[in-house]
Amino acid sequence: MGDHNVLMMRQADAATAPLAGRPPTRLEMAKAETERVLGRRAAQRLAAFDDGGLYIRAGEWRRFLAWLIDFVVYLLGVAVGIVAVSLVRVTSGLSDEAVTVCALALLVVVPVLYGLFFSGGRALGGVLTGTQLVRVKDGGRIGLKACWAMLIRTLFMPLLLLVVIAGAFEGTGGQGPAGSPARASIDRAATRRLHAAGIR
Repeated sequence: MGDHNVLMMRQADAATAPLAGRPPTRLEMAKAETERVLGRRAAQRLAAFDDGGLYIRAGEWRRFLAWLIDFVVYLLGVAVGIVAVSLVRVTSGLSDEAVTVCALALLVVVPVLYGLFFSGGRALGGVLTGTQLVRVKDGGRIGLKACWAMLIRTLFMPLLLLVVIAGAFEGTGGQGPAGSPARASIDRAATRRLHAAGIR
């Protein structure tokens, strides 16, 4: 049996096999080839950017761990800021109202400043977990929107998580926080291997 026939059989047996009577899509064929090269788990996470480029999504646990690391960095930044404000208050006699305003401002300022290190989609969480946040449009860098992305990750994601948990207890279901549809978290190493195999 020729290599072409073997490949066609693998495509037909893929987890996302096409419905009977229609030819396989480009993504379905790519998933079959990805399973052959990288394995079934990677193939299940294969996805396409809006411009058609292929990538491997980061797994749910790695995405959560990256978020958790960034959230801890955020909390540490806020704590350091509060200590600094308290020291200034002692030395300069700031009012309680001014200290409260400064503390509340830190909740927004810290993630925005941390986002400056996030323009390439790899803050500390991404570096430690091997993930990268990229634009869904074309897989490019987040760029100037990184500050906004970090603000969403640190302030709004915990609120969304609480809503999802509450929905699960109330029986309304719910899915984990998937983040903004404008961005996707990729598995950098698996995506590099995918592209090195010529699957783009």
